[in-house]
Amino acid sequence: MTTFVRTRDGRTLAVDERGELEGDPVFLLHGTPGSRVGPSPRAAVLYRLGIRLITYDRPGYGLSDRRFGRTVADVAEDMAAIADELGIASFAVLGRSGGAPHALACAALLPERTTRVAALVPLAPRGAEGLDWFEGMAVSNVDEFTAASLGHSAVTALLSPAVEQIRADPTHLVPALDHDLPESDRHVVADFGIRRMLARNFAEAVRHSAHGWVDDALAFSAPWGFDPGSITVPTLLWHGDADVFSPVGHSHWLGQRIPGARLVIQRGAAHFGALHVMPDIMTWLTAV
Repeated sequence: MTTFVRTRDGRTLAVDERGELEGDPVFLLHGTPGSRVGPSPRAAVLYRLGIRLITYDRPGYGLSDRRFGRTVADVAEDMAAIADELGIASFAVLGRSGGAPHALACAALLPERTTRVAALVPLAPRGAEGLDWFEGMAVSNVDEFTAASLGHSAVTALLSPAVEQIRADPTHLVPALDHDLPESDRHVVADFGIRRMLARNFAEAVRHSAHGWVDDALAFSAPWGFDPGSITVPTLLWHGDADVFSPVGHSHWLGQRIPGARLVIQRGAAHFGALHVMPDIMTWLTAV
C-alpha cells in the first residue's frame, strides 16, 4: 500500500511500508536507477526480524515529484518529512548503491533521529582526495558520470534512450549473464526471482521520466552538501571486492574518514552481493 507524503515545498513523495508495522523502523534507500519497489527481504524475513521497512521513491522516480537541482544532502529534509508523517521519532537507515550516499547524508544531517546507518556498495564523493574515482569502474558507469560532469543536457541525452528501452522491455537494464559481469554477480542475477524484482524496480523507476536517474547522476557528480567525516552515529560500510559498478576503493576511502566506521569487505563478492547480506545488515541496524 502506497502513502503519499507532502513536503514543505509542496512536492509529493510515494512511500511504501512492509514487514512488522509495530517493529523497529528501518528506511531502505534504493539504488540508481530505482524505486520504492526495489529488491528487499521477503515479508516473512522482515516479520521474523521484527522490522518495519520503509521505502520511498527519491524525487523524480516512480510516483514522487521531481526536485530539480537536488543535492545528496537534500534527502535529509524528505526523510524527516516522511518520518514525521508516519509518526516515527528515530530510525535506522540502509542505503544500497545509489542509495548509500543518501543514507550517509541522513547520518550526517539527522544525527538526533538516525540510530545507525549502513551503506552497501557505496560511492565516495566525486573528487575525493586521494581516490582515483573511476578506477575499476564499468565503462557504462564511467560514461554516465562523465556525461553528468558536463551538465544536465549531456546526461539526459545519454540516459533517455536507455529509459525508452526499459519502458519497452523492463528486463533491458537487468545485467546480462555474460563474462563482463563478475562471476559472483552472475550467480546472483541468474536467480529468476531477483531478475524479476530488478525488472519491476527499473520499470517503476522510469514510469514517467528519466528525471530521477538524471538527477541522481548529477547529484553524485556535484558537491554532496555534507562531509562524511562529520558522521557520529554508528556506521557500517559493506562492499564486495569484485564490484565493477561502484568499486571497492570508494568504501575504503569512506572507511578511513568516517569516525569509528565498521568496514566489511567480502572477498569474491560484487555489486549484487549486497542483496544477499541485507537481512544480516538489518539485524545489525536494529541491535541497539
